[in-house]
Amino acid sequence: MAKILIVDDEKDIVDLLSYNLEKEGFSTVKAYDGEAALKMVKMQKPNLIILDLMLPKMNGMDVCRALRRNPETASLPIIMLTAKGDEVDKIIGLEIGADDYITKPFSIKELIARIRVILRRIYDENKQPLKKMFTYAGLQIDYNSYEVHVRGKKVDLSPTELKLLFFFSQNPGRVYTRNQILDQVWDNNTFVTPRAVDVHIRRLRSQIEKDMENPQYILTVRGFGYKFADKK
Repeated sequence: MAKILIVDDEKDIVDLLSYNLEKEGFSTVKAYDGEAALKMVKMQKPNLIILDLMLPKMNGMDVCRALRRNPETASLPIIMLTAKGDEVDKIIGLEIGADDYITKPFSIKELIARIRVILRRIYDENKQPLKKMFTYAGLQIDYNSYEVHVRGKKVDLSPTELKLLFFFSQNPGRVYTRNQILDQVWDNNTFVTPRAVDVHIRRLRSQIEKDMENPQYILTVRGFGYKFADKK
């Protein structure tokens, strides 16, 4: 679960963003001035910052500069948030290292989409090379040949089912929301609703699980999403 630090001196905006982001499966931490933001980065180690430009004590530009100067936070994603529509501010913000820039008033959906694009890019950049084979409790996956065997029997999966199985098996024990699964498995140009994830997972389970009501591989985490069983 990605942790997002929201920095804005307007409490209503911070609360609104926090509520909507947590509804989408993110966790959030909050700061209301520039100095507090730097402290929260050090203490909470967020995966991304939504940073307002006009802040008390230390403005957003200076916070961004400070983060980029520190080797530990030099690559931390930053989305600048500001009421200003001045093109100069936008250019300066991007030049000093902001990853993106959005102007108030803004669309929550657009902001969340931008957050997902940035986090997905980072995930792709940091993703470890695939192992050639994966085995667990009778399940065998050959990532090179795209072959799957369950208890010695070859199973033919659709491209989407294969992508799902590859994704889950590469991250055993980690819980993902439906939206996070959509971000990682489906193409950006394909419109799929979060509930469609359930349908595809049921289809995948029907192919690989011995008992769909008591799955062994892809487990449901009630109220949150799905995970591949912890590989012991």
